[in-house]
Amino acid sequence: MQSPEFRRAGYQAIDRICDYHLTLRDRPVLSQVEPGYLRKALPSSAPTEGEDFQLIADDYQKYIIPGLTHWQHPSFFAYFPTSSTFEGILAELYTSSTSNPGFNWSVSPACTELEAVVMDWIAQLLGLDESFYNISEVGGGVIQPSASESALVATVAARSRYIHEHPQVAMENLVLYTTTQTHSLGKKAGLILGVKVRALGVTAQDDFALRGDTLKVALEEDMNAGFHPFILIGTVGTTSSGAVDRLDEIADVAKHYPFLWLHVDAAWAGVAFVCPEYREAYQLPAINSYVDSFCTSFYKWGLIQFDGSCLWVRHRKHFTDALDVTPEFLRTKYGNAGTAIDYRNWQLGLGKRFRSLKFWFVLRARGVKGLQKYISDGIKLNTKFAQSIYESELFSVVTKPSLAMTVFRLSPKSSPQLSTPELNILNRAFYARLAARNDIALTQTDLNGVFCIRMVIGAEKTLESDVDRALALMKSEAMVLLKK
Repeated sequence: MQSPEFRRAGYQAIDRICDYHLTLRDRPVLSQVEPGYLRKALPSSAPTEGEDFQLIADDYQKYIIPGLTHWQHPSFFAYFPTSSTFEGILAELYTSSTSNPGFNWSVSPACTELEAVVMDWIAQLLGLDESFYNISEVGGGVIQPSASESALVATVAARSRYIHEHPQVAMENLVLYTTTQTHSLGKKAGLILGVKVRALGVTAQDDFALRGDTLKVALEEDMNAGFHPFILIGTVGTTSSGAVDRLDEIADVAKHYPFLWLHVDAAWAGVAFVCPEYREAYQLPAINSYVDSFCTSFYKWGLIQFDGSCLWVRHRKHFTDALDVTPEFLRTKYGNAGTAIDYRNWQLGLGKRFRSLKFWFVLRARGVKGLQKYISDGIKLNTKFAQSIYESELFSVVTKPSLAMTVFRLSPKSSPQLSTPELNILNRAFYARLAARNDIALTQTDLNGVFCIRMVIGAEKTLESDVDRALALMKSEAMVLLKK
């Protein structure tokens, strides 16, 4: 393809992308295809001769679009939101037009420097302590693909620090702490690194938050048994319930165990720190005063396209000590002099995408106030939805709503005699009815043996009428089920 053909195809692609977003509300939320649909539709091998690009572009519409779940649909309330903005789309287009691996400052200085600047912008935006700024030259921030990689990098650094300080400790005696509500990233980090994972218990009475006393008991038990806890992955805004671990209490305990690295996964809820009114309740003071590393993912709730998870560390030396591998062919004048950041030493892989460009585009186009409004609007919609659940004769809230998330279940007040196992059976049937529909998307979860349903608001196109419609649909399905 030459420039004239690219120009024509590009105009058409932009038109089709615009049409897609304009018609999003009219599409089914969930894909209606069956497993294996695409293999049946496509040839068994790549073409021998190149094909006309118009045919390729049309086949995208014909075969790929029908197999997509529309995460930006106004009735998508499952998992956590995944953003997509026109500003971000254009940034990704520019990024792909100047493809480069970005592993050293010298291979494309703008890629490294923009990431360092943007990460400081975001740190300021969230109210993070200045020790996390790149400009401090002590701590700093780096963009990782996702929160899972962020947690893995932090765990690698924590393990390296612990082994350096305790060289006599056998690897099999190391313990990584999570909670029973921590995202699966904690278990996966343990699997990858070959260390034990202990999930500390949390209770409904504590709103599924880890308490300091629970951590203290676990530390004493494990150390007395000859184990060596080296990291705790705490959470601000757990996946199942939006719970916030009591980082203030955890910090009070952890300061007596200085070898314990504290990483905070705030992949979804951390973006809400752009609104200062949520910072104290969601433990930002404790994050600023104590934690070693902190992560939040703007691709969830920050208007940034996937991927792009923001990871900050209080002492960058712990990252580079653990991850710096510099063969001769990677040495540069500026890297050797330490006058430029080489982000390859802050991550698992060598190369990195130019992710900071979409952050730069979106932050400049929307501004702080635009991002604050987007977050606040989602929280307001959830507050209204949660109030309707509280007032309902059919449903009940399982744990207190968190920002833009409500966890609820079908629990008819007309049948107070139903036990938890009976209610779980009822709610599995209720969720199955909802999941069978193509005009709404929700997610199931389990909170200490209670089967329930998550409602998370975050699509930029979601309006109050969409939330009202979702509630009406839930009531309708519940009534049909109860009659049966």
